[in-house]
Amino acid sequence: MSLTPRRQAIVPIAAFTATGDLPQLRQALTGGLDAGLTISEIKEILVQLYAYAGFPRSLNALGTFMAVLQQRQADGIDDPPGAEPSPLPAGSSSELGAEHQTRLTGTPVTGALFDFAPAIDEFLKAHLFGDIFGRDNLDWPSREIATVAALASLDGVESQLQSHLGIARNTGLTETDLRDLVATLQDRVGRAAADRANETLEKVLI
Repeated sequence: MSLTPRRQAIVPIAAFTATGDLPQLRQALTGGLDAGLTISEIKEILVQLYAYAGFPRSLNALGTFMAVLQQRQADGIDDPPGAEPSPLPAGSSSELGAEHQTRLTGTPVTGALFDFAPAIDEFLKAHLFGDIFGRDNLDWPSREIATVAALASLDGVESQLQSHLGIARNTGLTETDLRDLVATLQDRVGRAAADRANETLEKVLI
């Protein structure tokens, strides 16, 4: 495997958060802590995924994580808290987000959809790519592993999955890393998610 155990552990956490499978998520969260992910990193993954799977899934996942931590504390396990995010730079979140989005995609993002609904363009730039991707307690490759794993676990979002596989490569993840992500989906999540990710990855690698 090219992906480290810590990054492999992100895959089932994100996938089961997206699908709302809380028993499986509980096991994945325990596995993530055992693999060395900090409490802060896992919280950040679960918070970020509201942008892709919705607040209900994110809130349920955070509640499950709280229960896991309470049980581990009762069992005498002391998990590392990890670093809190640094304050965001002063200025416009929209401007910061536009800068981040351009770096991640490799080009300024425009299109008919954003002309049709400029509010979604503003929310993507200001909140997702500005406020969330501006938080430095989780690196960008790890954020994209989480996003790809979540989208691969959902039906009907192949277009967004393809975009984020491209973004993942722009964060420095290699073809081998992404094939390892697919293998991790196969091993720890299920065939449907792995097949979806693999078919979409082949289009990105053309």
